[in-house]
Amino acid sequence: MDGTTGGTKKNAHPTDGPGTVVVVGAGPTGLLLAGDLAAAGVPVTLVEKRAPGISNLSRAMVLHARTLEQLDARGLADELEAEGEPLDRLRLFDRLSLDLSRLPSRFRHLLVLPQYEVERVLERRAVDAGVRFAYETEVAGLTQDADGVTLRVRGPGDEPGTLRAAYAVGTDGLRSAVREAVGLPFPGRSVIRSLVLADVRLAEPPETLIAVNAVGDAFAFIAPFADGYHRVIGWDRSRDVPDSAPLGLDEVKGIVRQALGSDFGMHDARWMSRFHSDERQAPAYRVGRVFLAGDAAHVHSPAGGQGMNTGLQDAANLSWKLAAAVHGRAPHELLDSLLDTYESERYPVGRAALRSSGGLVRIAMAKHPWTRAARAALAAFVNRVPAVRAGAAGRVTGVGIAYRSPKGAHRLVGRRAPDVALKEGRLYEALRAGEFVLIAPEGEERWGTGRAVSAHWSSGRRTTVLVRPDGYVAWAADDAGAGEVAAALEAWGAA
Repeated sequence: MDGTTGGTKKNAHPTDGPGTVVVVGAGPTGLLLAGDLAAAGVPVTLVEKRAPGISNLSRAMVLHARTLEQLDARGLADELEAEGEPLDRLRLFDRLSLDLSRLPSRFRHLLVLPQYEVERVLERRAVDAGVRFAYETEVAGLTQDADGVTLRVRGPGDEPGTLRAAYAVGTDGLRSAVREAVGLPFPGRSVIRSLVLADVRLAEPPETLIAVNAVGDAFAFIAPFADGYHRVIGWDRSRDVPDSAPLGLDEVKGIVRQALGSDFGMHDARWMSRFHSDERQAPAYRVGRVFLAGDAAHVHSPAGGQGMNTGLQDAANLSWKLAAAVHGRAPHELLDSLLDTYESERYPVGRAALRSSGGLVRIAMAKHPWTRAARAALAAFVNRVPAVRAGAAGRVTGVGIAYRSPKGAHRLVGRRAPDVALKEGRLYEALRAGEFVLIAPEGEERWGTGRAVSAHWSSGRRTTVLVRPDGYVAWAADDAGAGEVAAALEAWGAA
């Protein structure tokens, strides 16, 4: 394969083979994952069936705080912040809204930004890191053995070829060829049919940055692009037609008027489409040397803006683990266990996103008087109890996500590390090296840190914390000794 043109050869490329990774699908999840691996010195081929170029037809519109933190750890967040529109309050339905200005994060808001802008930045990073792109190429099947994975591919003109790699990752969406090739089902169902999407100009934009509401059978969502267009998502529960049914601007206007009370002078649609929303999750995220991430592993309704965010966080969790495995940074049995933690950590997150987004849709579209009364009671309860409100905001934005820790571990283990101030700067600036960060008490200089970045608390705190490359706490101890630190670094492959 030619990494520039996406052409194929019948024999594997010379850079294929042991020590390489093939990522299938060049959406946000695949681009972040491939860029991370290449930045860590892992040869990566990114396979994409589309021709080169970023599509402006993508559906995702929101970056949440935890995703922005992950992008900050890659030096990308500030650029995207300059392109998007921050929103510090997320309205879900009726009187329920989440105040994001109190999030324990540098990013106390969500960022309204179309997916293609995120892809543009991630693609540039991947190219700069040395990712090899194989466009107009599809996976036709794969086999794996104890040493690696062989993918059969079809390039432009259906020309056959193969790719050999140590590991393969499917980030190729709802109809994942990788998931099908490893024989995994995708159980679930379609929960919303005939959603309509349109990019339009508005004569009189809504007063709020994001307008969203549901009335009767109609639901509508409006958010702005930077170029003066607005993305409209609408659903009329009473109109159940195939995705292929013709769509006109009058239908979009009617749904928006019913849900929001006005069509805001909608005109000049540059794109309109129908789609349906599924709730599905693969039963496993790992089959041997093959992994699934993003929509290939889980899909859910667009409520709450979880889709792209969950996929990007999948990639951040998996990338450093694959890099450690390729580089052999620990004994084989430990590395295999480390790779297993990708599924054990991310599967529950995908399941929770599926349930919460589906629940939001069902609550927002409550039709009967008793279900609307229950919705109003829920809104009142969440608004009245600060701890519940903060918990809901943490789950939606991702800053409240934590992973299970071993029995007897320090209370910080498995939790997200906030962007604390260090003697050397901010934690998420230190994470840009793509390595573990060892935060030691101020003045403690006698410990070796191996490959971990050495950092110190700017306060008098005595807890020693080893932060994983994805910004979660791997190990922590109060008043740790040199031996404990060395053992922790060794156990995590950071010695």
